[in-house]
Formats: sequence, structure tokens, C-alpha cells
Amino acid sequence: MAFPYMEAVVGFMILMYFFETYLDLRQHAALKLPSLPKTLEGVISQEKFEKSRAYSLDKSYFNFVHEFVTILLESAILFYAMLPWFWKKSGSFLVLVGLDEENEIFHTLAFLAGVMIWSQITDLPFSLYSTFVIEARHGFNKQTTWMFFRDLFKGICLSILLGPPIVSAIILIVQKGGPYLAIYLWAFMFVLSLVMMTLYPVLIAPLFNKFTPLPEGELREKIEKLAYSLKFPLKKLFVVDGSTRSSHSNAYMYGFFKNKRIVLYDTLIQQCKNDEEIVAVIAHELGHWKLNHTMYSFIAVQILTLLQFGGYTLVRNSTDLFRSFGFDTQPVLIGLIIFQHTVIPLQHLVSFGLNLVSRAFEFQADAFAKKLGYGSALRAGLVKLQVNY
Repeated sequence: MAFPYMEAVVGFMILMYFFETYLDLRQHAALKLPSLPKTLEGVISQEKFEKSRAYSLDKSYFNFVHEFVTILLESAILFYAMLPWFWKKSGSFLVLVGLDEENEIFHTLAFLAGVMIWSQITDLPFSLYSTFVIEARHGFNKQTTWMFFRDLFKGICLSILLGPPIVSAIILIVQKGGPYLAIYLWAFMFVLSLVMMTLYPVLIAPLFNKFTPLPEGELREKIEKLAYSLKFPLKKLFVVDGSTRSSHSNAYMYGFFKNKRIVLYDTLIQQCKNDEEIVAVIAHELGHWKLNHTMYSFIAVQILTLLQFGGYTLVRNSTDLFRSFGFDTQPVLIGLIIFQHTVIPLQHLVSFGLNLVSRAFEFQADAFAKKLGYGSALRAGLVKLQVNY
């Protein structure tokens, strides 16, 4: 008797849903506490604390509903064999438009197009409610309905433009990879990640936001001085118009080797009237670079990716695995989807470990900024970021 892979996957998904909901309920109960934590006394006012708490509670309620609907849909899709049904329907659609349903690339692209439409339909109500109800209620949303749907349209267009060549390449690699399939897949994804990391800030991000050089002045001088003191190869310093969509604020850096760039949200500049607070936040980010956190994270992702592809090559020809999920054929994309579902237990363990590492990295970056003399300013800046997050 074949092992019931699908039932085991659905069962574990539901088990993890209940466990994570239990954790969310504990956090929700903590958010209901009306008193200002002692560590924040004298740092923020009771009024700001109440506003932040109300926003967090609204997001918590929303998360309960969203997660319930998500687990309901995902479990139903697997349990009632909707994936194989939709795969067959996508093949029938190809025949209807005069294309060969036996062509796996065409079949896969038709399947993904349908999945994208389904995802947009199911996700749209939640996105609209989150943006125009919760975010607007608490004064964070700044974008119009037109801007929302324009960004949505741009995202769909990018998926249509970039998705087919990437998916086609993956299918061809799997079909012709032979015994070194895992290495070929990893190498392709490695090169793809480097290309996307290079092109995204230059070609894709500007489609959604406007990036302008930070004007000459005291703030720019302080950031450049900090970067120079740490030997950070800062080439460009930008301000992004985050305020056109939200009043949330942040700062980040990107780039390879000697071509680094720092981006400040205009909301960060508006909310932190003191330049030292902004520089302190940048010092925290530069701490991640100086302590090689970004490199360590990148290496960890590459190792995990290689291991995942290695695991996929071991099960991709398992007839029992495909049949358990309702498939009588073994398409490449479906194999990847099924494999991702079967390793969910391991993914949760890995995710837990990575969260612990990420938490440690954040503390180390804080300590780095404090060592540079930005302790008080960093505290004030991070509090403002959190209150307005």
C-alpha cells in the first residue's frame, strides 16, 4: 500500500496552523494589555502607545481571518485534487486555442496563468481591505485606488514578461539535466538571483517608486562620513518617495562589491527630525554589512537551495508521490510544487533556525551602532520606526 503523502501533508499543514494560531493568540493577548511597558516609559507617550496598540490589534484580527481562509483554501485544493483537475483543464484550453497540450512548456505556462488569475482573485479582497481599511484607518495609507490597481497591473505585466523564460529554462534543465540536475538547477537559480539583484533596483523598482539623490547638506555629509569611516564603498545615496503610498518608513542598502547604494525613505527623514537618529539607523544597516551578515545569509540561502534541489532529484520520479496528489503524469513544475509541500516540516524547522540567526544578527547590528556612539540616537530612531511601522 502506497504511503498517503497528500493526507500527511494536509494533516501537517493543519497542525502547524493550529500551533501558529496558538502563538498568535498569545501575542494578541499581550497586545490587549493597556499599560505602557516599563522599557518604553519616558520613550513614547501613552497616546502614541495606544495608537500603535490599536493598529497592531487591527492587524492581528485581520491576520486571524486571512490565515483561516488561507489554510481552508490550501487544504481544500490538495484534499479535493483540484491541482490535477486544473492541470487537465489547462491542457484542454491549449487544445481549444490550437496549441499542443503535450508540449510541457506550453502546458505549464497555461497552468501558471490560471493559477495567477486564481491567486489575484482570492488575494485581492484581503489586499484591498488591508490597504484601504486598516492602513487608512490608522493614517498610514497614502495611495489612491488608481495607484493600487496600477501597481497591481505593473506586477502582473512583469510576471508575464519574466515568468515564461524562467519557467521554460527550469523545465529544460530538469528534462536534460541528468545526474547533475541539482547542480544545474542551483547554478541557474544562483545566476538568476544575481541578475535580479542587479536589475531590480535599476529597472524594476523605479517602475513603482521615484528615486532621487539625497540633496547636499548636513545629513548627506554625516552619512558619507560614516560610510567612509567604515570603508563602506558608497557610490550613490538615494531618497525614495515612499510617502506616495504609505507613511511607514525604512532604510536599506544594496549593490555588489565596490558599487554600494543606500536608500532612505522620505518618510524616515520626515519622522526623524534629528539627523543623528537617521544616521544611527544607517549605522545599524552598515553593521550588517561590516559584520558580513548579508554574505552569511546569502551563502545559507544558496546551501539550502542546493539541498532542496538535491532532495527534489531523489523524489521527482516517484510515481507513488505523484499519484498520491492525484496526478497520473509527472510534469516538472508539479513535481517541484509537490516536493515543496512534502518538505514543509523541514522548512518550518529551517525557518525557525533562520529566525533565531536573524534575531542574533539584529542584536549584533544594534551593538555595532552603539559601539560607534549612536546608542541613544538608535534607540530613538528605532522606536519611531516601530511606532510608525
